[in-house]
Amino acid sequence: MASDLVIVYHRQPYEEVEENGKTVFRENSSPNGIVPTLKSFFGNADHGAWVAWKLAEDPANPGFETDVDIDDAYGSYTVSRLPLTEAQVSSFYHVSSKEAFWPILHSFKERYNYDPVDWPTFREVNWAFAEAAARKASRGARVWVHDYNLWLVPGYLRQLRADVTISFFHHTPFPAADMFNVLPWRKEIVESLLACDVVGFHIPRYAANFLSVARSLFDVTTLERQGVAPDLIFEGTALSERSAPTLIAFNGHKIAISSSAVGVSTNFIEKRATDPDVQAKAQKIRRDMGDSKLIISVGRTDYTKGGLAQLESFERVLEANPDLRGKVRLMNVSVSANRNMAAYGDTQATLEETAGRINGRFGTLEWQPIALISRAIPFDDLIKYYLAADVAWITPLADGMNLVCKEFVAARTDNDGVLVLSEFAGAAVEMGSAVITNPFSSRSMDTAILQALHMPTDERRERMIALRAVVKRYSVSAWGADQERAFEEAEARKPAT
Repeated sequence: MASDLVIVYHRQPYEEVEENGKTVFRENSSPNGIVPTLKSFFGNADHGAWVAWKLAEDPANPGFETDVDIDDAYGSYTVSRLPLTEAQVSSFYHVSSKEAFWPILHSFKERYNYDPVDWPTFREVNWAFAEAAARKASRGARVWVHDYNLWLVPGYLRQLRADVTISFFHHTPFPAADMFNVLPWRKEIVESLLACDVVGFHIPRYAANFLSVARSLFDVTTLERQGVAPDLIFEGTALSERSAPTLIAFNGHKIAISSSAVGVSTNFIEKRATDPDVQAKAQKIRRDMGDSKLIISVGRTDYTKGGLAQLESFERVLEANPDLRGKVRLMNVSVSANRNMAAYGDTQATLEETAGRINGRFGTLEWQPIALISRAIPFDDLIKYYLAADVAWITPLADGMNLVCKEFVAARTDNDGVLVLSEFAGAAVEMGSAVITNPFSSRSMDTAILQALHMPTDERRERMIALRAVVKRYSVSAWGADQERAFEEAEARKPAT
């Protein structure tokens, strides 16, 4: 069946598990991320389709259904699974996307590795996604493509289907031209994105950077530029912009440039945070802590997340402030993004070594300063620590958005707790009431965590009330409404056929 909405994303929109010898599709366990929000769009579609990949030994005979019909709380839709070999997945995702694109997008030029990239395979996989989307899309359908590993899909899809409306959302940072143009495939990538009707980014800075890259490579005209909303202008972050492009033109084609930050499901989180059972567990954690303070840090094991800088700051603070020893604990949840990749394995080993050194240096039989957790924690378990924590310490070196800081704020229905946030996280643009810090500065990091630990009650509450208002205003549902509006405006700009 043809679909009037096709979502193209590398992940399947459910968790596929085996139960009693049968394959079962479960709802994603996390309440956040974009998958639940994307699926909610199917409720407004006559019929929807989702294009993703699935591992297969032989793509010609994959041994699984390539099309699966789903009927769940979000509506009825079809999931089209592209059979990819392990070699294809390794090439297009683990090598090209993670070793070449990821470090450049996060401005870690020294980690960029061009040599192993197999560009023909990246093209091949992106073409397969574009073909699948073209097959599923009805006449004039909306096709929504997500993230940098599918950069070439819009260009290929435009060749196949001139009638569809294409939107692309970028979930990572987008760097300036002097960084992005390190990529030798820059013209092919950007020309593909310029085939879209809408190109979306989290914050105005990334939109401005995209325009600078596009203008460095092609004759692109800026048609409209708008001032940024006052509550998204904060001088204390490196990522603030006062205006951003909203409409550009290339080869007679108009492309909207959207700046809209993904948020969290505030209603869901508040409901869980006010559950009596969850609150009782949080209160027990507080009782067990006694008069000690709890700092929580949650993120992936990735060199962009600044885990080592954070641990080293904690070590300096304990060294310079003996009165804090035995009175503060850091719960560091650092979940490996991909244990099979050397860069992440090295990062994990360094974190474990550093945490062990700090515990060995300052710990006693009664007190260990750091609890380093390297496995994923179910959200219901995590939320009780959000409620029990005195401080959430979220200090990535670079981050497209960061939803953990928003989860923490949404959970704090008691209007208490302190958020320490890196100025290089996209979320910092909205969250100026956090204690903003520069993770590249030892002084800034140490001062920020001490400020958070010693902050008076009135100031804590004032800051948290302001943060909660922002997180509610820019929730994931608000992001979804922005994307819907962008599609409608793009369709209205198209000439009548």
